[in-house]
Amino acid sequence: MDIGFIFKIAAIGIIVAVLNQVLVRSGREEHAMIITIAGLVVVLMMLIPQIAELFGTVKSLFDL
Repeated sequence: MDIGFIFKIAAIGIIVAVLNQVLVRSGREEHAMIITIAGLVVVLMMLIPQIAELFGTVKSLFDL
């Protein structure tokens, strides 16, 4: 995992936080919740290949 990947996750978090605040201030709490959940799903989808790579490395390390 490189530093660029961490910056991408941080950027998504910042964008989601700003959109969340804008939507809450305008009285659209439901849309803010949907944006938050969508951001979480996007980050989790980005992390799944990294976790799979981690498990593959551990598997090869212990010759399982």
